[in-house]
Amino acid sequence: MVSTVTTESAENPPASSRPGYGQLLRTRGAWTFLLPGFAARQPFAMLTISIVLLVQHTTGSYGAAGAAAAATGVSMALFAPYSGRLADRYGQRAVLIPGVLVHTVSGLSLTALALAHAPLWALFVAAVPTGASVPQVGPMVRARWGVRLQGSPLMTTAAAFESVTDELTFVFGPLLATALCTTVTPAAGLVTEAALTLVGGLLFAAQKSTQPPVTAGSGHARVEHGSALRVPGVRVLVVTFLGIGSVFGGMQVSLAAFTESIGEPGLNGVLYGVFAAGNMLSGIACGAIAWKVAPQKRLVVGYAALALVASALWTAHSVLLLAALGLLVGMSIAPSLITGYTLVESLVPAGARTEAFTWLTGAVALGQAAAVTVSGQLEDRLWDGAGFLVPMAGTVLALVTLVALRSRLVPQARNRTVARGVGHRVPVTVD
Repeated sequence: MVSTVTTESAENPPASSRPGYGQLLRTRGAWTFLLPGFAARQPFAMLTISIVLLVQHTTGSYGAAGAAAAATGVSMALFAPYSGRLADRYGQRAVLIPGVLVHTVSGLSLTALALAHAPLWALFVAAVPTGASVPQVGPMVRARWGVRLQGSPLMTTAAAFESVTDELTFVFGPLLATALCTTVTPAAGLVTEAALTLVGGLLFAAQKSTQPPVTAGSGHARVEHGSALRVPGVRVLVVTFLGIGSVFGGMQVSLAAFTESIGEPGLNGVLYGVFAAGNMLSGIACGAIAWKVAPQKRLVVGYAALALVASALWTAHSVLLLAALGLLVGMSIAPSLITGYTLVESLVPAGARTEAFTWLTGAVALGQAAAVTVSGQLEDRLWDGAGFLVPMAGTVLALVTLVALRSRLVPQARNRTVARGVGHRVPVTVD
């Protein structure tokens, strides 16, 4: 029996009772993966809306556009966890480089097929590899933080910072994609997305010194039977994040349909940007708070607020009201995302966290894909704004599941805790 005592890494700044963003960003080596990581994840926020706008332009149908975007989202959701598992086993660089190349080629192929007015099944054929090869940069960055901040109270701040970074991309991404598609050419969004993926992904892959070590061994470094999804709490979080994905997908299609119906398609990016800005601002606030409430309770309360506000979206019939509700929905999403990602650190061993993060990211993508499909059909067949019913249904169903199974979010004891000075507790892992 070997006991390993984990102390605060020399790479990390000293812990404090109130960790902040300045302290986080002084972590040694952080900027070497943060800057290229931001560039590499920017295309993720452009992909769905670029597909919707391009395919809707070439087919005249939001249903067809939603179905093509959904094919991309479903394939990403299915393949992302395996990409994360391979990254844990073989290293992030080994997964990123081929993935970036495949994504660029398949995305450009999808663009060419749409412009050639190819049948819907042909768009599906190109959409599947496009989604399957989306670089999982967000989970990879979170895994790098986990290595740098092992056992540090800055982990919650890092989770908030990553949520803010994600939402910053969702402020600029849809705005950029919409502007390109509406003022340049409908294909410009996807072409730019492919180019940014190629450049940003390769730059991020080049940062070898900060990537997590390969964990091909056994024991506590890997989850029993090899999959992070076998952890009950991860399965609950997956359902929770599916509901969040339904908000993203429902908002993207329904906002596009709403602005089109009032003759102001350019407002689509603005309204979605307001929604994402609310998420970003709320995320900044969450990371600046020294929380005393248990994360499990925070998740339930935050998710209840999300379901409540999302349930009011379908009633909005003016730009100002929709913008106000979108802002509130965005502000309600960030606490749930941040808390969910924070819980992964306590639920999942370090050697499987990239995979766990990709399960959550994939759940958002799958929920988004389903919402895009259903919202598109509702917008085509019912009234303008009917697609907003999807975020309501998705969040309410996920909330019911979360409340019923919240006990599974309490981590099973894997460590003993040894007191080490005032205000410091150091986990001791026994193998």
